[in-house]
Amino acid sequence: MAGSYEVPKVGDTAPPFKLPASTGEIIDLEKVVSARPVVLYFYPKADTPGCTKEACGFRDARPDYVKAGVVVLGISPDPIEKVKKFAEKFDLNFPLLADADHAVCDRYGAWQEKSMYGRKYWGAARMTFIIGKGGKILHVFEKVKPEGHEREVLEWLAASRQ
Repeated sequence: MAGSYEVPKVGDTAPPFKLPASTGEIIDLEKVVSARPVVLYFYPKADTPGCTKEACGFRDARPDYVKAGVVVLGISPDPIEKVKKFAEKFDLNFPLLADADHAVCDRYGAWQEKSMYGRKYWGAARMTFIIGKGGKILHVFEKVKPEGHEREVLEWLAASRQ
């Protein structure tokens, strides 16, 4: 059922998943968060202007995320081939995950009804979850603006550690 899940809230356990990544591996969220916090961002479609700005922002800020000890993962409802091409085209230095059946988008409440030019359709909403080591959701960014989002997330991470 499309859009049947609510957005998980701060304090909830992040819904677990295993998805194919642009790096050729299968990413298991439970294994990743057992070691380090994760920035999990959902984006609508690979290789579109807004999604490219957002991904390149995370790419360029990767040294800051590494320094903070945080893993960045991007998820879209694209097939793995499209996700790999997008990652290669823009030399993205973090894994992009393919959620082709949008099951993970749905479980995170990111699979939403949208509207463009009067046409309604279902797609991934642009949102980001900060998941702490151990799997609890620490923060949720909804209705994300792609440009500068990587800095917004870094600022939140820095403020939360004080």
